Formats: sequence, structure tokens, C-alpha cells
Amino acid sequence: MRNPLHIRKGEQRVLRLFSLDMRPEEARFLQEPGAAAQVLGLAAVDDEQVEVFPVSDLEEVGLYGYLSDGCGVDPAQLDKLALDAAQGWVLLVRSKAFEGKEGALSPDEGISLIGIYTEDGTDWSAAPIQTESAAPYSAAPPASDAEARRTRQIVLTFVVGLTLVITLVLLKVLL
Repeated sequence: MRNPLHIRKGEQRVLRLFSLDMRPEEARFLQEPGAAAQVLGLAAVDDEQVEVFPVSDLEEVGLYGYLSDGCGVDPAQLDKLALDAAQGWVLLVRSKAFEGKEGALSPDEGISLIGIYTEDGTDWSAAPIQTESAAPYSAAPPASDAEARRTRQIVLTFVVGLTLVITLVLLKVLL
């Protein structure tokens, strides 16, 4: 089994959820810039990717709903009973907080890992498109130079003619 507190280089879409066994004012302090990194034993984390909140803020949604619906974690990964039993404050750290760097977490006392979860990612796989229009070089060939020059002349003639008509109308209105 891999060490759950080890951060792989380039890690993506992993969420680590910790319970905070501390006074509310201490937990609230972890929302300050740099505080989460300090208690996790790291030099720095992207504070935008760290959430510290009381479970009670989630009201009827709860941690289970927040992780499955709000964070895109597959419900099969979640232990609903354990998450529903969680109380107090929690610390949620996304992989992006580590900015692709390898490292290891060494949380302070009072910070316990509840679980590690992976967010569902976009499935970029697809069957190849089997239509004639998707085949390479299936588009109409570009217009020849003569055709392009003729199109430009027609557009220019239209614009000049329209400008002339507008000018004549304005002159008639002003005079």
C-alpha cells in the first residue's frame, strides 16, 4: 500500500480530507495564507486549493454530498457512515495545492487523515469519426487567385456603391 501522505510529482485530481481536532479559533486560523502549509509540514501550498471549514456549514448536504456532488468524487469511494459521523472542522487539500511537486505531508498533532479521494476526470477517449468529411484533405480546395480577386472586386464595388448612396442621402438631408 502506498503512503497516503506521500505526494507524487505531477499528482492530479486527488483530494485529501483531514479532521481537525482543535479549537474553532485555531481551525479558523488555518484559513490564513501559509498556515495550512505550516501545519501540514510543507514549505508552501497554493492556498486557493485548500479549504478549511466546519462540517456544520454543509448543513443537510454533509461531507458525503459535498465530496460526491460538489467535488466530483465517485460515491463508490466514499464511506457515507464515516463521513456523516465527522464533526467539527475539516481540512480539504487538492493536488493542485502542491503545484506538481513531490513531497510528503507530516501533519501536526490534532490533524488526522479521514480519507484520500480522486475526482472524476473528463473522459477524453472516443471512437474515431468515420464520416467522409472527417477524412484528411476532404475539404473543398481553396479558391484560385483569379476567383479570390474577382470576389474582392465585387465586395469593393458594393462597399463603394453603398458609401456613395449614404453620402448622397446625407447631402440631400443637410441641404
